[in-house]
Amino acid sequence: MERAIRFYKNAKGEWYADIPEWGGDPADLQMVEGADELLDWIATSNDECKIIWADNHMPDAEQLKLVYTREENLGGGGDYLLEYFNGNHINHKLWLCYVTEFVFKSLPEIIYFKGTDDQTP
Repeated sequence: MERAIRFYKNAKGEWYADIPEWGGDPADLQMVEGADELLDWIATSNDECKIIWADNHMPDAEQLKLVYTREENLGGGGDYLLEYFNGNHINHKLWLCYVTEFVFKSLPEIIYFKGTDDQTP
């Protein structure tokens, strides 16, 4: 599965995912615990970006590897490791909450992603 998702910063500088079909609490779409830093790197100095995510191999994509599945009382979702970004070895840890499971219908062992210049929702 491949999916493009738009991310944006609010007035407080907090990152959120724009997932129109999400029926839960909008606060669940906030990107925290390392995911916000990743978005800063991808968006550079912009307040929004669009990223293509996939649970199957994508050419020229970065990779997030699942290292730990969190129990529901710890926020659900999973802790991922980004070993390389833009060719640099960084070992960046981040958490993707249970919204990831909503998007992919599972918690992928590897998530492939790449930014896109297309900013249309």
